[in-house]
Amino acid sequence: MRYLGIGESLDLGHLYLRLRGAGHEVKVHVADPACHGIYEGLLERVPDFQRELSWVGRDGVVVFEQTAHGELQDDLRKDGFRVIGGSALGDRLENDRAFGQEALRAAGLRTAPTRDFGSFDEALRDLAARPRRTVFKLSGGGFSSSRTYIGELDDGRDVAAFVEAQRDSWKFDEPPRVVLMDHLRGVEMGTGAYFDGERFLSPACLDFEHKRFFPGDLGELTGEMGTLVTYRGSERFFAATLARLEETLRDGRYVGYVNLNTILNEDGVFPLELTCRFGYPGAAILEALHVDGWDAIFERLLSRAGGTFQTHPGFAVGIVLTVPPFPHAASAVSLAKGAPILTRRPLTAAEEEHLHHGEVALRGGRLVTAGPAGYVTVATGRGRTVEEAQRAARDLARLVVIPGLRYRNDIGDRFLDGERDSLERWGFL
Repeated sequence: MRYLGIGESLDLGHLYLRLRGAGHEVKVHVADPACHGIYEGLLERVPDFQRELSWVGRDGVVVFEQTAHGELQDDLRKDGFRVIGGSALGDRLENDRAFGQEALRAAGLRTAPTRDFGSFDEALRDLAARPRRTVFKLSGGGFSSSRTYIGELDDGRDVAAFVEAQRDSWKFDEPPRVVLMDHLRGVEMGTGAYFDGERFLSPACLDFEHKRFFPGDLGELTGEMGTLVTYRGSERFFAATLARLEETLRDGRYVGYVNLNTILNEDGVFPLELTCRFGYPGAAILEALHVDGWDAIFERLLSRAGGTFQTHPGFAVGIVLTVPPFPHAASAVSLAKGAPILTRRPLTAAEEEHLHHGEVALRGGRLVTAGPAGYVTVATGRGRTVEEAQRAARDLARLVVIPGLRYRNDIGDRFLDGERDSLERWGFL
C-alpha cells in the first residue's frame, strides 16, 4: 500500500515509520522549510504533494496532519481519493472557537460562559466592566500555546495585563478574534475516537494531558509535556459527550481522529474545545495501547463499516523529551539541531517500539536532533495500572541521553493524587 503524508512540520513521522516498517511505501510532504531536516535519512520527503497524487493513486491513502486543508480533503474525496485527516467542517470546529462552542451546545452539551471579541481592546473593556477569572485564547488556527493564558486571579488583573502585552506585541495589520472563557475549577479530562465518515469506531479513549513545562504544573503552557491515556472505561463518558457530535461529523464528511477536552466537577461536564486532527504526542501515546497496526485502523476507517479495533487493557503514559529552545520560538535553533541522541545501553526491540520520534534525523548513521522546536521524542510505557505505566515510561526516558535534555517526571501523578477519586465520586469513572 502507498501512503502520502501531508503536513506543516511532520508531526506524524513516528506513524509513517511504523507504516514503512509494516512493508508499505511512504512519502511525506513538509510545508515548513524550517522542518525540512526532520526525518532526513529516515523518510522520503517530496516538495510538491499535488504531483504525488498520481503516485499514491486512488488505491493508496492520503494522510493530512493539520487543520489547514479541510476543503482540499473534501475535494479529494469527491475525486475518489482515500483521505484520512479531517474535513472543512473539522477545520472550523477547531479553529473558529465560537462556532465550535455553538456546535457543542447544539449537541446538548453545557459550555462555560464564553465571549468572542473582535480586538484586544474589546476584551479589555469587558474585563474592566466585569472583573473575573478567565482563560484567554485567540480564535483561529496557527497560534502557539504562548498566546494562551489561564488566569490565576479572581479579579482578572493578570489576564488584563496579559491581553495588554499581546496587544502591544501584535505585529499584523488585522487584529485577531479574542476569546475569554470564564474559568472553571475541576478535573481536566478528554475523550477521543476515530470517525469513519458515518460513525465512530470503538473503543474511545480517555486522556489526561499535562501541558505546563515543569513538574507540579508550573511554568508556561506548552503544546503538551505528556499524557496518561486508556481505552478502558470510556463508554459512559464518551456517550455523554463526544458521541453526541456523530450527526454533525457525518454531515461534514469527517474522516479521522477527533478529541474533546473537558472540565468535570460536581456540577457536571463542561466541554472546552475540539481537536479535529491527529494529536501529537497524543497519537504516539495511544499507539502504545494499539494491538492493531495503523494500516489496519486506517483500512477500517476507510471501509466505513464501523466496528472495533484491538487495543491493550490498562494504561499508557507518554513523556515528551525536549531540548532547547522548546517551548519557545526558535531564536536558539542551533541548540535543537545536530545533537546526538544516545542511550545508556542498547535498547531492546520492545523498548525501541516505545520511542516515538519527533524532530530527529539520521546523519552519518547516527540519530540526531533536527527541526526548529526541540521536540525530540516521546517515551511511552504501558501497564495494567497507572503506576506500572508510569514506571515503564520513566525507566525508558532515563535511558535516553541528549545534551540539554529536559522532561517531566510526574505525568499521571495528578490522577493518582486525587483526580481519580474525584471522578469516581462524581460518577464519571
